[in-house]
Amino acid sequence: MRVQFALLLWLHSMTLLLYANEYVVVTKSELGSVTETQIKAIYLQKLHYLKEKKLLPINLEADNPIRKSFNKHILHMSYNRLKIYWMKQHYLGHRPPLSLHSQKSVKAFLNKVDGAIGYVEMKNVDKTMHILLRWSD
Repeated sequence: MRVQFALLLWLHSMTLLLYANEYVVVTKSELGSVTETQIKAIYLQKLHYLKEKKLLPINLEADNPIRKSFNKHILHMSYNRLKIYWMKQHYLGHRPPLSLHSQKSVKAFLNKVDGAIGYVEMKNVDKTMHILLRWSD
C-alpha cells in the first residue's frame, strides 16, 4: 500500500512538472550573472547599465499571461500597483518599458537591438540568446 501511494505521489508530481510553465529573461548581449533584484530594477527603470552596456527592457502586452507571470514572480507587483507606479514615474519624466505583441516580436527585437532584454517561454529560447533568469508558474 505504501509503495502504491509513493508511486501515485511521484506520478502526480511528474504531471505537475509537465504542465508547469517555465519562462526566462533573455538577451543577446553577454551580461554575465544577473540577479532577480537587478532584473526588477531594470524593468522599473532604476538600473540602466550593466557591464557598461545600456539596457533596453522589453515587455509583452499587459494582458499576456507571460507578462502577468513576470509581474507576479519577478516584479512582485500587481497590474494595478504597476499602473500606479508608472503614473508616478511619468511625472518624473520616466517611461515604462516598450511593450511588444508576441514572443516572436520580442525575439526579433532582441536580435536587432544591442542591450535589449525580454522574457519568453523557455521552449522559445534559441542558441543566440543568453538566459539571465528563470522562473515557473
